[in-house]
Order: sequence, then C-alpha cells, then structure tokens
Amino acid sequence: MELSRRSFLQLGAAAAALPGLKLAAAPKTPQPYFGVHPFIEANPNAVFIRRTKVADKMDSAATLREGLELARRIFVPMDRPGIPISHRVILKPNATGVYDHRRAPAENWGVGTDPHFYEGMVRGLQEIGLKKFHFIESTGYDIWNIRGFNGINERLGIEWNESQRRPQHLRDGYETTWATVPDPVIFKRIPHYAPVGEPDTWLLDISKWKAHSMCLTQSVKNLQGLVAHPFTNFCAGWQGVLKREDVVAAEVHPRVEQAVNRYFDDHRRRGFSRYDAVGGRRGGTVITPMAQEIWAHKTCDNVSTLKVGLAMIEGICGRDGDGFNIGQDYLSNIVMFGKDPFQVDVVGLYLGGHEPGNVNLYRIAKERGLTKNFNPWEVPIFEWTDQGPVPAKLAAFPRTPLRTIYLTRQDEPNMHLVNDPFDYAKIKV
Repeated sequence: MELSRRSFLQLGAAAAALPGLKLAAAPKTPQPYFGVHPFIEANPNAVFIRRTKVADKMDSAATLREGLELARRIFVPMDRPGIPISHRVILKPNATGVYDHRRAPAENWGVGTDPHFYEGMVRGLQEIGLKKFHFIESTGYDIWNIRGFNGINERLGIEWNESQRRPQHLRDGYETTWATVPDPVIFKRIPHYAPVGEPDTWLLDISKWKAHSMCLTQSVKNLQGLVAHPFTNFCAGWQGVLKREDVVAAEVHPRVEQAVNRYFDDHRRRGFSRYDAVGGRRGGTVITPMAQEIWAHKTCDNVSTLKVGLAMIEGICGRDGDGFNIGQDYLSNIVMFGKDPFQVDVVGLYLGGHEPGNVNLYRIAKERGLTKNFNPWEVPIFEWTDQGPVPAKLAAFPRTPLRTIYLTRQDEPNMHLVNDPFDYAKIKV
C-alpha cells in the first residue's frame, strides 16, 4: 500500500523546529512586489559567489543562518512593479535522500540540497511578504523525509506535489502543465508538475554541488525533477526513447533518431572528449556516450520550456561519487548563483575540478542556442560579500576536486576528474 504524505510526516523526527535557534528580526518592510537584487538583474550573464562560514556540515542552525542571511541580501521588496507578492514561488531543491544502512546518515548528507539552507531561503522570502510556496520534486515522500524536507515544508506551510502520475492523469492534465518544446530534438511536449509553467509563478532553483552520472548535477540537471513521471527518466538512452510507454511515445519527435545520430556523429568526428569512453558505471548500469548525448538533449528540451527566476548551487559541502551511495562529502563553504543556470553551472564545474568544455550538456546547449558560452573564464564573476557584490577573478576561489563517474575511459578509475585540456579559443561551437 502506498504511504500518504501524512504518514511520512507522522514519522516525527524531521518535523520539530531546530532547538534553541534564534534568528534576527526581519530587516525589511514588505511591499506589493519583490525581486532579486537589482545588481543581479543588471548582470544576467554573471555568476555570484558567496563564501559561507559553516564549521560542520551537520550544524543545522549554521546552515539555516547562511540561507536566511543570503536570502535577506539578494531578495528585495519593491514598491514599483516587479514580481507581485501574490505570485506562487516554485521551490526546486535537490531533495534526493539515500537509504544506506552500511553508512551513518551523516555520511550521505551531501547527496542533496541542505534542507536547513533551503529553510533559510524560504524564511527570507516570507519576511518580504511572500506566502504561497510550492515544493516540486519527482522523487517521493519517503525520499524527501530522509533529510527532513517533509517536516520543514509542513512547518512553513509549503505545498508539495504528488509525484506519481498515471497515464490518464497526464492525458487529462490532472495537476500537470504541458509545455511545448520550441525547437525539439527528443520531446515535442514535456509535462511538468503543476503549478510549474502556470501564470503568476516564479521559480527558485536550489541545486546541490555534487558529482553524478552527468559529471556534476547542478542547477540545469536539477530542473529534471520538475518533469512528471514517466517522462522524468532522462538517463535510459535509446531504450527510454524508442521502447517507452505509450503516453511518452506520443510526445517523442518523429525524427528523433536522425537528429540525435547527426549530433552524435558530428561530435565524435570533431574529436570532443570522451566519445571513446566505455561509460560510467552506476551500480549495475553503464551510461554510455550515446546515453549521455540523449540525456543532454532531453535536458536541453526541458530547460528550453522553463523560465528560471534564480539559479543556485548550494555547496556548503560538496560531494563526489555517483550522486547516491558512492561518494564522500567535503566541507567547501561556497554558494554560487545567477540568472543563467548554464553560466552558474560552468563555474561550478570548473571549481569542482572539471573542464566544462569536456561535458556534453554545455557544448550542446551552446549549439542549440540555449546559452551564449560554456567557457568559465568568460563568465563575469562577483563575490557577494557582506558589503555587496565585488568584482572577482575565478582563480581567486579554491577548487574542490569532486570526482565523478562521467564517461569513464578504458583502464580509468570509475571515479575520476573530467579535466582533459580544452582549447576554447580554437574549438568553436
């Protein structure tokens, strides 16, 4: 029998407020509108980096304070037209949780967005008058409950979605919003959990800085969790495109094989990195170069239908590995954010020890016109200090090597860095 949302909340441990936590009074007076800081709006191609001060990743009070303090600095009330306070805020953390009895829960803490940082961000938005919040995630209640998201959402009055969808639900549009892909490669249309894509909504993407089958799963990959089942399965290669449920088959582009094969053959011919890989192994699954190509195009199809209000990578602790059971956490004390999720991600890739030019998704996004650039050295960088944004150099920030299982080569360790040299000046996309 499927457990209900209420059943998980009754587990109780996550629902209690943090003991002894004292927060400063809200410094702003609510207004009819809100927005992100005008400097961020004026620099939509920039990436902003905030250094956090957390001594222990399990210090929930400290991570909550970091989220709240950042929210107070980057979200502003407005008395002139901006985003109306009446809008619904869609919250998309990486809410993955891992049941692994071989390891203590703290050892798997970094598999997703820190829930208390997420809580701090929401509290900051509530301080400026926002009242309507929707947590959206394609995983289920039991997964959310592992690290406490259910309790936080209940305590703060945040609505959340029913993640399972029957084919008839999708056909009827039950709590589902269908989006037409403007220039499709895989999907003609994509279903999202309502109210994603509806009028009067604003999307906050709070991803995690962690390794994954796609190299690092950051703000662009995190948006996959807005897609309703069974469409949300992006990693299954051709099987997930050609041998799929009828409800999915109806939405696949009729020339998908020709389009994907044309891209793939061109990329291999041009000698892009790791098209000769045997594939990264996640458990019993090997994700091959073609599966990565398909995954990247599905991701681009999805992002082309979405409007992100602010993209963020929470890296208070970073994690290497496969995104789930394999991997270790590293206290990295960094948060990256900006208006363009692709630009935020290429900076995150570089600071995670990787060379973005070697990762299919970001080159393909440039080819498809979804981003202007995948070279981290061409991204304007600002450090968000206590005094506000200050121009900075990418080299001023430490790199935290986050080993990944992305496209493993023959005789290469399954966990490795994707740091092959890439000449951005010579290789044009």
